[in-house]
Order: sequence, then C-alpha cells, then structure tokens
Amino acid sequence: MNKENLVKNLRTVPDYPVKGITFFDVTTLFKNAQCFNEIVDATCDLYRGKGITKVAGIESRGFVVAAAVAAKLGVGFVPVRKSGKLPAETVRELYSKEYGIDTIEMHTDALGPDDVVLVHDDILATGGTASAAVRLVKQFKPKAVYANFIIDIVDIPRSSPIPSDVEVTSLLQLSEK
Repeated sequence: MNKENLVKNLRTVPDYPVKGITFFDVTTLFKNAQCFNEIVDATCDLYRGKGITKVAGIESRGFVVAAAVAAKLGVGFVPVRKSGKLPAETVRELYSKEYGIDTIEMHTDALGPDDVVLVHDDILATGGTASAAVRLVKQFKPKAVYANFIIDIVDIPRSSPIPSDVEVTSLLQLSEK
C-alpha cells in the first residue's frame, strides 16, 4: 500500500464542521480507483485468515469500504445505521457526542454467536461511534470482534475508547494539526 499516495489524494478541509477542526474527506480516496483499490486490498490483507464471517460498516462512509471488503473476502455485510433507518426489528446502542446522545442500530438477525466480525468505519477520532458500534456487535456474543479504520487521528483524545479486547487497526495514522 502506498500511504504517501493515499495522503496526497486525501482532501483536508480546515475549520469544518466547526472552526479549529480539520476534516479528513475520504470521498476523494473513493473516487480515485487506485486509492480505493489500495484501501480495500490493504484492509483485506490485514484480515484474511482471521476467520471473518461478517463485515459491519458504520453509516455512512463506513459502508463503502466495508461492503467492498466483505465482497472481496466472500463474507456478509451488515449495516450499522442511525436510529430509525432499518426496516425490521433492531437492537440499539446509545452513545454520547459533544452535543448530546445518539443511537445506532442493527437488525436483530444481523449476527450470531458463530460470527467473527470486522467493524469498519472511515475515521477513528474520539471513538464515540466506533466504541458504540463495537458494543452493539458484542451484544450478539460473536466469537471475535475486530475494528478497522482508514484513518486514525492520533492526536485526538479518546473520550470513548474501544474495548481493550478488540484488536484495532488503521491504514493511516494522521494528526489533526
């Protein structure tokens, strides 16, 4: 994987969504076929041989790579959605954000105890959404849970760390500064 090429093609937007925040826009990596394929291939390389049976993608940018990785690994894809977006019975997990409480959900039949689950999202920052997604997946009592991100923003304190029994990987480790 050519990390320099990924960084070169990553759009950064200063002061978005609020002043003082640097937003890493991964959509520029998705539209570049070489970058997109590198991300998918590198993620598959990290998890091939670990027995993954499902890839759970976090809404919405997490869906893109998670679905491609699931297809390439020959396993199922499971969406982790914001509250009220799934049509059948769901389980939910609440989590704190800077400005309140939010909820994510999965269908009650999404996973089972024989699954080995890779949770994927585009960016790991404070850890709130990712930690909630891991806790949500753990409600199904799968054999193992892994977490993967395209980017880990390393200089942001984790207000909600991912549980220590979950192996966490990222393709790029970047600084917000």
